[in-house]
Formats: sequence, structure tokens, C-alpha cells
Amino acid sequence: MAWLVRHFNEYGYSQGLLRAGIGTSAVLVTAALVWFALHRNRPAAIAAAGLTSALGIGWLAFH
Repeated sequence: MAWLVRHFNEYGYSQGLLRAGIGTSAVLVTAALVWFALHRNRPAAIAAAGLTSALGIGWLAFH
């Protein structure tokens, strides 16, 4: 999260801080739900949650 804050202006979070915060929070909540859904298989949970976070934040940044 600190890295995102430092590079905030370099990416497409052009809709404002509030919308960027809401979108990023929604992505992180979704990643947490993926983690909890797969918690019995820890490697799969880590991989799926990380991929969800990366793709979600990447999508927010470039759209």
C-alpha cells in the first residue's frame, strides 16, 4: 500500500482519492474472500489472493 501511495500520480487513479480508495479497498476485500474460500489449501490461497490483488489493482490503475 505504501508503494501505491508513493506512485499514486504515475497510474490511472485519476478519478480522485476517494474513488481510488474505495476501489482498492474493494479489491483487497475480494482478495481476502478468495483467501478465506481457499484457506484449507494454503499455497492455493496465497497464489489466488495475490493474483486477485495484483489484477484488481492493476485494472484500477490502468482504466
